[in-house]
Amino acid sequence: ELEKKIGITPLNPPLSGGQLGIAHTRWATHGQPTEDNAHPHTDCQKKIWLAHNGIIENYQELKSKLEAKGHKFISQTDTEALAHLLEDLYDGNLTSTLIKALKIIKGAYGLVLYHADEPDKLLAARCGSPLVLGLADDETIIASDVSAIIRYTKQVIYLDDNEVAEINGGGLKIYNLKNEEVAKRTDVIDWNVAESEKGGFPHFMLKEIFEQPASITNSLRGRIVLEEGKAKLGGLEEVERRLREINKIVIVACGTAKHAGLVGEYMFEEYAGVPTEVDYASEFRYRKPVLDNKTLVIAISQSGETADTLAAVREAKEKGALTLGIVNVVGSTIARETDAGVYNHIGPEISVASTKAFTSQAAILALMAVMLGRQRQLSLVMGQRIVRELAELPDKITEILKSSEAIKTIAEKYYQFKHFAYLGRKYNQPVALEGALKLKEISYIHAEGFPSGEMKHGAIALIDENFPALVIIPADSVYEKNYSNLQEIKARGGQIIAVATPGDERIKQAADEVIYIPKTLEMLTPILASIPLQLFAYHMAVLNGRDVDKPRNLAKSVTVE
Repeated sequence: ELEKKIGITPLNPPLSGGQLGIAHTRWATHGQPTEDNAHPHTDCQKKIWLAHNGIIENYQELKSKLEAKGHKFISQTDTEALAHLLEDLYDGNLTSTLIKALKIIKGAYGLVLYHADEPDKLLAARCGSPLVLGLADDETIIASDVSAIIRYTKQVIYLDDNEVAEINGGGLKIYNLKNEEVAKRTDVIDWNVAESEKGGFPHFMLKEIFEQPASITNSLRGRIVLEEGKAKLGGLEEVERRLREINKIVIVACGTAKHAGLVGEYMFEEYAGVPTEVDYASEFRYRKPVLDNKTLVIAISQSGETADTLAAVREAKEKGALTLGIVNVVGSTIARETDAGVYNHIGPEISVASTKAFTSQAAILALMAVMLGRQRQLSLVMGQRIVRELAELPDKITEILKSSEAIKTIAEKYYQFKHFAYLGRKYNQPVALEGALKLKEISYIHAEGFPSGEMKHGAIALIDENFPALVIIPADSVYEKNYSNLQEIKARGGQIIAVATPGDERIKQAADEVIYIPKTLEMLTPILASIPLQLFAYHMAVLNGRDVDKPRNLAKSVTVE
């Protein structure tokens, strides 16, 4: 899209030589995606160059003051205000100047900058937007996500908020905003480069869908105690006493992670007997949540850097709640700032559309429900049954993946439709939301997810022969009610794609297309039912010629609020 707007052509000849560089794949927050608004930004003298991820909230005030002093702005961005502020404050030392500037600006930032008068120095700073330093043999790499670094080194340092890194020929120093040097720990990333490559698949998304038998295995490894019907989550051992005392659970997350949280809500209430609610992380702070030291707040984020989720964690900690993280990236901000947590252990997820993270998050929430349930009301027999079924998930997912070509055939019949409804009840209502999200975010086809019982309260007015419905209807406790809703769609001429349990002859007769998933416990059906919806969305996007791994206007880690 940007290439179409500003006519980008490949660098010819390619860049060569030089000892440092700055670049930024920009998510537009201030100003259109144009060449003038692209990073890096500079000052009037073109001596300071900086790239910035985040939002400077007081940039208009700064811009007005700087323009009054004669500074000339050429972009519409908030970032340029920082470049001119640094020019105004520069005292011959870029590090001390940056620290002064950071005390003036308000908002979130992850930034890298350079000054022509100090050509051997590169600075990086963080507040509310992630930055990671990669330490290779003869170079230092600065990135907002470790996935950009692992092909060069596995040795990393995570900057914390209000820290400045100074990189020069003499090495690396890190300062706080008091201009005091800070000692930092070096972490080792346990991913390998091959895990972040496509491995023969046409897209990362398809590779990651097919990795789910392995990723679920990794998420469960060492965490199931079959004989005792328990889950062992080492990351939670230090807070086990407090977990026994909680009387309320709040799950905060965004997007796909929130849908996993909705699955967890059903699990915690049914099997642990603890009242649970799920909040949009972006809205959590604004409703003045009632929390105390017996409230457990669970933050779910694949990257561990989601800005809204991190803000929700900080709000919860201020109110005295116990905070836990479910994240994939070791050492990420949410992992560091929560009281305890559980890692997904699924390796890098490169495609913007999340797949294996969702199923892993749901599996970990099931483990947590078992752990909390066995502390309270869950019987040994039921605990054993749940963990046994969890252990069988990888094989059942492998069976579902064999139907990828059949699902592609279904997609070939429907890829030109412009609207879809996704319906599910109880545990599969969140799956309907997730399936609709997958379709809309990578194929750009309008899709709405509904609880099946809500359809007759308005959404049924949309149903006709041009508005197909995808109904998640396994053989579970709400099957008959779901079947009634399916018949209501059929009576209005709607085409039906059903996700059902093998041997269901009624669905075979009633639906236009059926995708079968193996039988499992009702609480675990969301994990299995999500797989065919991921494949359907993938094939629909490919048939429509979309950029599956990098859909327009979306970013993998949303690090601005």
